[in-house]
Amino acid sequence: MKAMILAAGEGTRLKPLTLETPKVLLPIGGKPYISLALSWLKCHGFTEVAINLYHLGDRIRQFLGNGLAFGVNVIYSPEDTPLGTAGGVKRMEEFFDDTFAVVYGDVFTNLNLGAMLDHHRAKGSMATLAVSQRPNPWELAIVSVNTSNKILDLVEKPPKGSNLGNLANGGIYILEREVLDYIPNDSCCDFAYDVFPTLIGIGAPMYAYVLNHQEYLVDIGTYSGYHQANDHEQGCIPRP
Repeated sequence: MKAMILAAGEGTRLKPLTLETPKVLLPIGGKPYISLALSWLKCHGFTEVAINLYHLGDRIRQFLGNGLAFGVNVIYSPEDTPLGTAGGVKRMEEFFDDTFAVVYGDVFTNLNLGAMLDHHRAKGSMATLAVSQRPNPWELAIVSVNTSNKILDLVEKPPKGSNLGNLANGGIYILEREVLDYIPNDSCCDFAYDVFPTLIGIGAPMYAYVLNHQEYLVDIGTYSGYHQANDHEQGCIPRP
């Protein structure tokens, strides 16, 4: 299985910590976050990993090398200009030959990625999003679903008090390769702002995987989230 970690961000919300250290190399529990993310992916059978680079990308490459020390094979996609969450994935189109995962570089989780993949396949989904109930969904992307968890709408950072629910996009996706057909070449493009609303608009099968009470998902791109992540012990929940 193949996955892509989006690691091109500058980590502006974590400055000054990220002025000289890329966000994915900040320590969590004494270990650089990226090493924990790779271990989590490997645990669920994702052993071919692409990583896009921009801010301090050479440091990420120097730390990980080819990934074999972490039990995976890593390839890199340097970006001269940030291409956005979807644009960076589109640039690696030739790398993906089947169903694949996309993980944002500021997501710390013990989500059962294998169970999410099973859910994706059982639903016949084109795109499956990990979502969780959050007290502050207006700071993220709010996802509206029906009783079978089919995604009906996704609104990125709506005004507070919009009453759109409290299910928030978690920045972990299982995607079919055909999703790449809806991303333009060599241009900045975002999943939540551009691609997913387009797929919803054409009625493409998109489903939510809702985290259960054993699973957590923390945005380490903020100071509060970063400190919260350091209070967790990341584990690999096996398939049920």
